[in-house]
Amino acid sequence: MVAHQVCVVGSGYVGTVVAACFASVGHSVIGLEIDTAKLASLRAGTPHFYEPTLGEKLRAGIAVKRLKFTDDSAAAIKDANAIFICVDAPTTESGQPNMAAISTAARSIGTHLQRDQVVVMKSTVPIGSSRWLEGILKKTAAKNSIAWNASIVSNPEFLREGSAVEDFLYPDRIVIGSEDDEALDLVEQIYQPLLEQSFESGRTIRPTLVRTDLTTAETVKYAANAFLATKISFINEIANIADRVGADIVDVAYAMGLDKRIGQAFLGAGVGWGGSCLGKDLDALSATARSYGLDPLILDAVREVNIRQRHIIITKLQDHLASLRGKRIALLGLAFKPGTDDVRNAPAVDIAVRLTRLNAVVTGYDPVVKDIPEAPDLVLSGTVYEATKGVDAVVVLTDWPEFRQLDFDKISKIMKGHLLIDGRNHLEQSTIEHAGLYYVGIGRKSPHR
Repeated sequence: MVAHQVCVVGSGYVGTVVAACFASVGHSVIGLEIDTAKLASLRAGTPHFYEPTLGEKLRAGIAVKRLKFTDDSAAAIKDANAIFICVDAPTTESGQPNMAAISTAARSIGTHLQRDQVVVMKSTVPIGSSRWLEGILKKTAAKNSIAWNASIVSNPEFLREGSAVEDFLYPDRIVIGSEDDEALDLVEQIYQPLLEQSFESGRTIRPTLVRTDLTTAETVKYAANAFLATKISFINEIANIADRVGADIVDVAYAMGLDKRIGQAFLGAGVGWGGSCLGKDLDALSATARSYGLDPLILDAVREVNIRQRHIIITKLQDHLASLRGKRIALLGLAFKPGTDDVRNAPAVDIAVRLTRLNAVVTGYDPVVKDIPEAPDLVLSGTVYEATKGVDAVVVLTDWPEFRQLDFDKISKIMKGHLLIDGRNHLEQSTIEHAGLYYVGIGRKSPHR
C-alpha cells in the first residue's frame, strides 16, 4: 500500500470518522479544526459526540503519530496529497443546505493550495456544488498567485450514526466522481486499503468502486437517502392500514422482504425516521427538483407520512388514556436511533414537546442522551425505573438493545397505569403482556384486541 498525506477539513461527525479511519489503515492524516474546544478534545483522543469505537480509533492514530489535529490551515494543507472537505452544511428554511461554512473553508484552502493537490468534497452538498467549489478555489488560488492545476472529486459519505466506523471501513460501495481521471486515480489509491480490505481486520468481501462524473456522484447520495426514507415511510403507511384491518405488520414486512427485489432492510415499522441526514437530504433533493420546475410528489409524500407517524403516538395515548392533561408519560429512548446521542429531528423530542403542550408530565430516559434543550419540560431520569415510576404509560421510541432485557415485572409494579406503547416494535409482546402490561405496537396484532 502507498501511504498518502491526507488533510481532513472539519472535525464534526463525518470529518472525525474520516480522519480516524484513514489513519487506522495507514495514511498520515491531519485534521483541520478551528473550534478551540473541539480541537482540545480531539487532540486528547476524545470525540465530542458519541460514536461506538471512534475514541479508540482516535487514540490509536494519535499514539502511532499517524493522526494529529491543528487549527493552522497552512500547516494542515501544505503537504497533503488530497484535502477532504467534511464541513457541515445545515438545512435552511428553503430546504437547501447553508453553504457558508463550506465557502469559508474553500477560501481558506484556496489560500494555501499547492499546484497538484486534489480537493475532495465529502460534505453532502446540493447537486452542482462541486463545480461551485472549484470556482471558489481557482479564484482564491489565483488571487494568491497559486497555479493550482488539479481538480475537485465528489466523494459522498454513506455513514450511519451508531455504526459510522464500520460503515467507513467496510462499505458496500465507494463513489468518486470527477471529469479528471488523474484526480480519480489519486482518490482511488487513497481508498485502496478499503477497496482491497488489506488492512488488519479487513474482510473477504470487497466494496464496489463507482467512478463517475461530478454531478452523478453528488446525485447518488441524495437518491440513496431519499429511497431509504421512502422505504420507511412506505412500511409505516402499511402499518397504519394493518392497524385498521387487523393484520400484523411484522409478518407482513418479513414476507415482503423475502422478495429479493425488496429486501428486509429498512422495513421496520414504527414512529418514523429522524436524525440529521434523511430529512435534510430529502428536503435538498425536493428543493433541487423545484428549482428545475419539477414537482417531487413522492418525496413530499415521504416527508408528510413521516411527520404524521409521530402524531400516531399521541393518538394511541389518547385512545387509551383519553385526556392527557396531568397524565404522566415516560419516554424510553430519546436519540433518533440506537448507538448515538444525536437528538436532531428525533421523534422523541417532537413527541415530548407535543405531550407537554397537552399538559402531560413527561419523563425520559436514554442510555447516552443526557441533555435535550429543545424539550425543556422533559424531565430526564438516571434509570429506566426512575423514569417509569408512577407513570400512566410508557412509550418506547428508540430501539436500544438493552431495552429488551428490562425487568418488565418490576416496571409493571412501579407504574401507576399499565399501558406500554412500543413505537419501534422492538420488544417481545408476550414478555410485556406476561408482566401484566397492555402492549400496543405500530401495526401489531394483539390476541387481546
